[in-house]
Amino acid sequence: MRKLANEELHRLSVQAYKEAEKIPVIVILDNVRSLNNVGSVFRTADAFRIEKIYLCGITACPPHKEIHKTALGATESVAWEYAPDVCALLADLHSQQVQTIAIEQIEGATSLECFVPEKGVQYALIFGNEVDGVQQEAVSLSKHAIEIPQYGTKHSLNIAVSVGIVLWEIGHKIREMA
Repeated sequence: MRKLANEELHRLSVQAYKEAEKIPVIVILDNVRSLNNVGSVFRTADAFRIEKIYLCGITACPPHKEIHKTALGATESVAWEYAPDVCALLADLHSQQVQTIAIEQIEGATSLECFVPEKGVQYALIFGNEVDGVQQEAVSLSKHAIEIPQYGTKHSLNIAVSVGIVLWEIGHKIREMA
């Protein structure tokens, strides 16, 4: 085995990334406090080539030194927008026929491995803040909920880790359908 050199990875330029086909997934960050988590989400969103990130409430926006430190330039490739009110954003997305999904431990949530995306449907995945999760008002407005199964004593994951797990699983399933 040998590690690949950067030029062997066939990385897209920022312009090529912007023009490339995306998976029909939007990530919504609801009141995420950690700038490092925000940067990590940008980097993960770039890796899985999602459509867009919405930063809501107190979630910090680029440009910011702490976001840049973990995003490693992904704030330039991934489309993003600030939306002050997550509930207003969800209402707008519903009017566009986007299926909103809270990633949260709630009654009636679908376990991540059991979620089956539908072909041709655009999804918006809502991730909440590090202490309180997705706010109840946003959960109530969501069309669905997905829970990441956990088997230890904590039953909570860092938000950046949660985004990575969910985008991998849903992105993989969407790409298999294509």
